[in-house]
This record gives sequence, structure tokens and C-alpha cells, in this order.
Amino acid sequence: MAGAVVEGPGGILLVRNQRPGGASDWSTPGGVIDAEDLTLLEGLAREVQEETGLVVRRWGGLLYEVVAVAHDLGWVMRCEVHHATEFEGELRVDDPDGIVVEASFVPPGRVGAVLDGCWRWVREPLAEWLLERWTPDAPRSFRFDVRGRTLDRLEVSRAARP
Repeated sequence: MAGAVVEGPGGILLVRNQRPGGASDWSTPGGVIDAEDLTLLEGLAREVQEETGLVVRRWGGLLYEVVAVAHDLGWVMRCEVHHATEFEGELRVDDPDGIVVEASFVPPGRVGAVLDGCWRWVREPLAEWLLERWTPDAPRSFRFDVRGRTLDRLEVSRAARP
């Protein structure tokens, strides 16, 4: 998986995801990199364009990596989050997966409130980057332990840095 931090004059680009069962949450644009994608960044650019209509012209580098380990469910999610430094186009959602239903630039001071209902592994790394603004020459790693057997009862805790 991969995610993109896209910052424009209006703030940080976030997308609203409509989940099965009617729940929704916000995140940075991105998703699963397909086998047909030649590189991770090519796949990430495709995801950004599908979800937001924006075409990324240049990547600045890896900002952070997130690993979430769901011990009781037997899965591991790994996501690289890259910084988009040049992009063009107008916001337009055309997600072939039907998950992303809205895209918006959110002022940095409001990002925390918008991401309040999403998973910690989405919210916390982006919040820390917004506070500290480290550069891709010093990317960070975040790890989260996930316990529980149903989505509505998962307990997520921040693990020590790897």
C-alpha cells in the first residue's frame, strides 16, 4: 500500500472513504499498488488521479512508513507515504473501486479534527508530520499493534519504533 501527502494552497489533500455497512472515514489519497503498476510511485500516482483527479508530476520522497500488525486477525498492513511536490488538475472523484466519495484540501489546523474518526495508524503519523515537517532525507517509521477479532472492537496501540 501507499499513500500521498499532497499539500496545496488550501491545505492537505484528504479523501473521504465510504466503507461497507455505511461507515465513512477520511485519509490521505492512496491504496493498493496493483501488479500491473511498474513501480510503487507509478501506482501511487494512479491512485491519486483516480481518487482525486489530480496528476502528480513530481514526488519529493518517502516521508514515513506505517506498519500495523493485527495479531488476532493474522494480517499485517504496510504503507509507504510519499510527499507529492508538483501536481496539476482539478479535484474530481472517479474511484473505480467506489470507495472514495469526496476529496478536499483541508487547512492544516483542521486536519486533526477531520481525521478524528479514522484509525490511529492514519491519523498519528500525518499529525506528527504536520507538527514537525521533517523531510524525505530523514523518513520515519511508525508501528502499531492491533488486538481484537472484530473491526468495531479493535484496540490499537503505538509500538516502540522499530
